[in-house]
Amino acid sequence: MNDTSPEIAELVRQKLMARSGSERFVMGTRMFDAARTVVVAALPAGLTPDELKRQLFQRVYGLVAPF
Repeated sequence: MNDTSPEIAELVRQKLMARSGSERFVMGTRMFDAARTVVVAALPAGLTPDELKRQLFQRVYGLVAPF
């Protein structure tokens, strides 16, 4: 679903691309960290570190963890 008008989408794109590559990189890492925090909060409490890693991997990538 996309409820954003093409004009607004283009404005957002222009503003994003006006930032430096390092600023865009930092934005991406912050968004990933925020998403990771939300996923971890939704996992059951008391998981072992290995099980937490496995379940986090599965939720983020939709795959069975290879480890």
